Amino acid sequence: MPGHIKKTTGPDPDPSPWLCVSAELKAKLKSKPYDPKKSVWVPNKSDGGYLEGLIESKDGVKVSVNVNGEVKVFKEDQLQQVNPPKFDCSNDMADLTYLGDACVLWNSVVRYVNELIYTYSGLFCIAINPYKRF
Repeated sequence: MPGHIKKTTGPDPDPSPWLCVSAELKAKLKSKPYDPKKSVWVPNKSDGGYLEGLIESKDGVKVSVNVNGEVKVFKEDQLQQVNPPKFDCSNDMADLTYLGDACVLWNSVVRYVNELIYTYSGLFCIAINPYKRF
């Protein structure tokens, strides 16, 4: 349980608030613009993570990607597919269509930001920073 929940006696508290995605959050996440042929993850050198972008054009192994309004050129092997928005905040990472580094990291970040600290990865449960500091 998260660190701010104090257990006194009796059964363990229900972990559902930190695991299950609400219908409102699912609807909000599904409204994100997505193009299955053009949406890609590109490496972000500044923080070591990934940014979502849209493919503008391809020239052999070089691909021009629009990232936050700025067109950048990447090698084709640096790009990773983006999962459809219905998989954002997925309870189980095994359900993701694409299991690249960027997709797993994005799912974890979206769940953490929405205080869903427990995520399954097949048979295993992953807990991300379950303790709050006051």
